[in-house]
Amino acid sequence: MKELSILTTPDFIATRILFLRGEKVLLDADLALLYGVETKVLKQAVRRNIDRFPEDFLFELSTEEWNSLRSQIVTLEKGRGKYSKYPPFAFTEQGVAMLSGILNSPRAVETNIAIMPACR
Repeated sequence: MKELSILTTPDFIATRILFLRGEKVLLDADLALLYGVETKVLKQAVRRNIDRFPEDFLFELSTEEWNSLRSQIVTLEKGRGKYSKYPPFAFTEQGVAMLSGILNSPRAVETNIAIMPACR
């Protein structure tokens, strides 16, 4: 795994920010990388606390949006189990702030502090 200091640079974070549905968002897999957890663990934490994530904090990509994004990522490798078969969650700035609260680790706090300026 990449070192935390590299992951939390503004340039690295900026490359992960997408513009979807009129919002700047970060996808669950990218946030999992930044927070140092598996995507599955991050999504489980969100689902257990879904009442903390109204639709302006978090939304799940539609199948069409996900397929469009996947087609833009030309480095996708083929293989069973390599990529989620379910569309990812997209987190707005408010969702990222809430996420650090439910993950509740020193790394989550540090990562969140690095993400916030990049989302503006």
